[in-house]
Formats: sequence, C-alpha cells, structure tokens
Amino acid sequence: MKTTDLVPTRMPDHLRETQRLLFIAKHARWTGGLHPDDGNHAPYHREMRETLEGLGMALSIADSYAALFDRPAVDFVFPLLNRGGFFNSEMLVPLLCNQHGLPYLGASPIVRGLSDDKHLTKLEAAARGVPTAPWVLFRRGAPVDVSRCPPARRWVIKPNNSSASWGVRDAHDRTQLAQAVVEIHALDHDAIVEPFIDGSDIEVPVITLRSEPAMLPMMIFEQADPTQLRSYQEKRDLVGNVGYSTKRFDDPFIAGRVADYTARMADIFRPFDYGRFEFRVDHATGDVRLLEVNLNCNLWSEKLFSRSAVVAGFTHAELIETIVAESMIRQIAPAAARRDAA
Repeated sequence: MKTTDLVPTRMPDHLRETQRLLFIAKHARWTGGLHPDDGNHAPYHREMRETLEGLGMALSIADSYAALFDRPAVDFVFPLLNRGGFFNSEMLVPLLCNQHGLPYLGASPIVRGLSDDKHLTKLEAAARGVPTAPWVLFRRGAPVDVSRCPPARRWVIKPNNSSASWGVRDAHDRTQLAQAVVEIHALDHDAIVEPFIDGSDIEVPVITLRSEPAMLPMMIFEQADPTQLRSYQEKRDLVGNVGYSTKRFDDPFIAGRVADYTARMADIFRPFDYGRFEFRVDHATGDVRLLEVNLNCNLWSEKLFSRSAVVAGFTHAELIETIVAESMIRQIAPAAARRDAA
C-alpha cells in the first residue's frame, strides 16, 4: 500500500468533456445551515454539490432513489445516499447502478455490505490476524442471551450497520445490556456488543492513487476523557463541547502497527475508491484494536478525512477530483475497451 508520493490526480480532459455525472444525496439541493435531525450532513452535501460543479463536467442532481428506478441520461454516479431510512439502504444505489450498467463511485454492493456489517468486518479481521475487541452479534428475531457476551466492567452496544455512532449506547450490568439490545432491535437493526475500551480512536483515510490503495496521514480523535462515549449528536454538530481534539497521529511504534493492520484490511475490499479504517488505542497499555471499516465515509472539508488530505498537501477540491478521476479511470476506460472489442 502506498504511503508516499501522494500527488493529486487530475481529471483527464477526455473524461471531463464527455462524461455526464449524477450526484445523488439526501440533501443534494440543500442551501441552508445545520439540518435539525441530520445536522452537518446537510451542509456537507451542499458543499459536495458545489465542489462537483467546480469540476466543469455535465452535472445532474438528485435526492432520492427514484432517480435511478429508470436509467438516467448520465454516465457515472456519485452516491452519498447511504442512510436511506431502511435496513441495508447503503446497498441500494450500487444495486440500481448495476442494473443499468452504470459506473459509480465507491464499491460493489456486496463489498459495501461486508464493510457496513461490523460483525462480518471483524470476522475478516480475525482471519488476517488483525486484533479486535471480543464481540457478540444479536440479529433481529434471534434469541437474545446476554450471558454470551464477554465479561466487562462496561459494554458498548450499537446497531451493527450504523454510521456516525447513530444508536450507540452503553451498559454497566447485564440487565442494562439486555435492554439496550432490545432497544436497538426496536430500531429495526441488528445489535453488536463488545467491551468498552478506554482510549481514543485512530483513523486511517485511504484513497486510490494510480490504481493502488494509498494511506493518507493517520489522525486521532484524542479524548480529554478516555471513558467518554462519543455520540451521534456530537458527530453531527447538534451539541457543543465535544471533549476531544482531532490531530495527526505520529507515534512511530503504534502507527507502524496500525499501518500494517490497515494494509491487511484494505486488501479485503479492493477495488474501492475511498474509505476510513478505524482503530481504538488504549493509552494505558498501547493495545490497538480494529473498530470498523467505513467505505464511502464523510468527505466534508470540516471532517477528519479532508483534514488528513490537507496534511498530505491536497486541497479539498483536489481530494474530490482525485477520488472521482481515479474511479472513472478504473471503470470507464476498461468498459469502453470491452465495447470496442465486442
């Protein structure tokens, strides 16, 4: 995996001049500030629309799956309609694109499902010697026996397919634990349980460069209180006083292990265009464990992925152009060659 030569990719002129791009996101037409429920996701989608407009390509905008029920008059799809309000919604846009033979940014539906299912990601990690916290999965409709959960002073319970800590909660005894699992099932999600690790999250953004996965600089959410459970409201800027700072992570010993683990995990999901590989470090012991893999993660200029790109020397516009250009180069040129050969 590349860790040097992080040079932005420019959109080739022949693609800029011929390809029609569809941007599909819940708040693709948003013009205001924070959304009352989705918080900073709305200005994030607005910013992405404006950034894609700056590419100088023919651009269409959509904010619902209906835009793909029939084949649209476009050549490539940039999907940010991940949380569609129903279980496994992150797979629908790629599936619809596959139905129409449309190239799209991200990863295939089966790979998206593999990465979004925290349990399956952990199984992949275990098979490759990447440490994770012990865990138990409770699928909806299956028996809930919390005696199966590993012993702990405190557990974290979360929807198995959620993002941005949506639905996350904790428990300090098995009665609370059982109730938390029931509450997550009531949200129409499977529940995953693991011991809470006091510490901070290390984040590794990965993009494609010259057809190979490339790590951007590692970042850390350094928590003032390592026992704090970060919430959806914090991540969406719906509350103040978040209690952590974001900065580059440069501990050479731990960073070396994290880079190795990231390379092992990234190989599982190839080809993918961008993703964030998340680890938890226990500051007291130095232990590092994989938390999850977040493909099609947040690219807002105010969030960690883009801040890491700035450290690497990318502007936000260069980051987005690189991700889109690399994906188009990967998919459109081979498709054209296959059509010519036929």
